[in-house]
Amino acid sequence: MKIAIVGAGAMGSMFGGLLAECGNDVTLIDINDAHIGAIRSNGLRLVTDSSDRYVKALKVCRPEEAREQPELLVVFTKTLHTGAALQGVRHLIGPDVHVLSLQNGLGNVEKISEFAVAERILIGVTTWPADMVAPGHVHSHGKGVVRLMAADGNVRSIVSVVSETLSAAGLQCSSDATVWAAIWEKVAFNAALNSICAVSGCTVDQLGLTTEGSRLAEQVVVEVLSVAQRLGIEVDPAKCKANVAGAIAQHKGHKPSMLQDVQAGRRTEIEAINGAAVTTAERFNMKLPTTETLLSLVRLVEARAMA
Repeated sequence: MKIAIVGAGAMGSMFGGLLAECGNDVTLIDINDAHIGAIRSNGLRLVTDSSDRYVKALKVCRPEEAREQPELLVVFTKTLHTGAALQGVRHLIGPDVHVLSLQNGLGNVEKISEFAVAERILIGVTTWPADMVAPGHVHSHGKGVVRLMAADGNVRSIVSVVSETLSAAGLQCSSDATVWAAIWEKVAFNAALNSICAVSGCTVDQLGLTTEGSRLAEQVVVEVLSVAQRLGIEVDPAKCKANVAGAIAQHKGHKPSMLQDVQAGRRTEIEAINGAAVTTAERFNMKLPTTETLLSLVRLVEARAMA
């Protein structure tokens, strides 16, 4: 496929590198000039459990430099940047382009709908980990999956095409009509691991150093998924708790994106994750004490960085 990835941070670069390695025509689109320059000079250095190599068969550019309309435009920006990022590549979103969001958090489909018709929007979730080590240098250790569907809930052939393309790149993708449950489970997963790591400075595996760390993460999962259940979404709290426990056990040294943002003094995705869960809970007069406390702490850390 001809694929453009908007937001070529750790996740976007990792996906782009794997997709390019198996023969897809991939363009990474980003505004990080150091990252762009490093990939143009040397290729993308991609380190996975299987090998350490340079992916050369990648195009990379800034939004204003992108010219070719893709078949599939994958959005990997943070939710708070979705609107600005899509505005920057509006000229690429023609009537035959499908747009796939594999972003964290809630509210992405609504933002993408301002730029693409509903029947051409795909929504998905992924549990793959990735870390940006340096410009042009990405690590991904551990396993993950991708689940996706048409955002409007209809059965569309493009979903199978994209799923097969991602799976051929080793990304373990499946079409799944219950993606909204998966999205809420991913929100719970991130609300737990991202926010705790952001305020503690721990890598994911370090949350297992004490029983309190794991217990705190589990409590956030229970709170967030109680909101999804109130919305009538059939989530699986036991599976989500197991996924969190598995990440703590397996994702050695992994710094979630929210911790990376805190350490770099950038704004985080806290409002689209913990914030969105708390806001939705308020509609039902529900209380999420642990999730809300972590939300307040990350906001405080952000405010300190911006002061």
